[in-house]
Order: sequence, then C-alpha cells, then structure tokens
Amino acid sequence: MTDIFALFDKIKSGTPAPAGPITHIVAGLGNPGEEYAATRHNTGFLCLDTLARQAGARVTTLKFDSLTADAVIGGKHVLLMKPQTYMNLSGNAVAAAAAFYKIPAEHIIVLCDDVLSDVGHIRIRLKGSHGGHNGLRNIAERLGSENYVRVKVGVGRKPNPEYDLAAWVLGKFSPADMDILAQTRGRVADAVTLLLSDKPEEAMSRYSS
Repeated sequence: MTDIFALFDKIKSGTPAPAGPITHIVAGLGNPGEEYAATRHNTGFLCLDTLARQAGARVTTLKFDSLTADAVIGGKHVLLMKPQTYMNLSGNAVAAAAAFYKIPAEHIIVLCDDVLSDVGHIRIRLKGSHGGHNGLRNIAERLGSENYVRVKVGVGRKPNPEYDLAAWVLGKFSPADMDILAQTRGRVADAVTLLLSDKPEEAMSRYSS
C-alpha cells in the first residue's frame, strides 16, 4: 500500500501517483544506522535518495525489511528500496520484493559502491558476477540469478594492499570526495532513468566506462 503521506506529497508537488502494478525494482545498498550514513559502503543509499528526490518520492515506507517508495521513472512503475538488513543480507529484502511482485531479475537494478574504481567513476553491468561485493553476492544467491543490472559507483581504492577492506568501506568520504560524489549521484539517477526507459546502450555509452 502506498505511503499516504508520500501520496499527499506527490499531489502537492504535482507529481502523478503511480498506477498499475510494480514492474521494476531499484535497490540502493548500504547499512542502516546513523553511524554508517556517510560511509563508502552506503553509496547505494545516497544515490537512491537522489533518484527518489528527482522522482518526487520519499523512501520511508517500511516493508520487505526495507525503506521503500513507489514511483514512476522512465515510464515504469518502480519500487525503490533501501534494504535495512545490513549489506551482507541485502538479497533477503530484494528477493522478497521480487517474489511478491513477480519481478524477474532482468527488471532489477542495484546501486552499490565499487572499491575497484576512482571516486565518481560509474560502471553499468547488465549481468555478471558479484566481483567480491558481499551485497551483490547475496542478491545473486537469493534471486538464483546474476542477470540483474548493477550500477557500481567508485568510492576509491584502498590506500595500500594491506589496508583492511572492511575498515575502508566503512570509513567516511573526505569533503573533497563528497563533492565529487554529489555530482555523481545526479549522473547515476540519469543513467537509471535511461535504463528504465529501455535505453541500456545509451545509459552505458553516456555514463559507464
């Protein structure tokens, strides 16, 4: 059921309320709790917030162990999700929503951090392996498929090979990196809109490398 307060917000803002069944999911990955809010691992949450704001949605309704909202993006009725299960169990939330709405893996877009890329770098993959990312690993396991779309956002590489990976992803961005990420979030939202508009080639050519 649509959050009634979000519905009022849409009416006041002039944004039309979604109609018809939900056909796609966009999930931003991260960890719940204020202590994780500005960490590298919460880049997916940050990007989803930007996408939701552009769509006139508030990601506040709790269901499927996630904060959610539904919105119309790229002409599609989309469920926006921020799983509250902690990163390593993100698949529990995504798979539950996919099963409920009968959404195939190909109609799921996941936004997440990428420790193999420079800050602000975007990589779009229409399918493939988890690449060592535990959130993506769990989603693939729970969906039983690797055919979901992932938009990976660079958060920078570890300072040196010996640096603990968990400490790096749970560390906070520098002010300079946050400025870069602020611009990147808008580009991610634009890329997702193209993906939902059935324009994956354009999304990849304009925003992915």
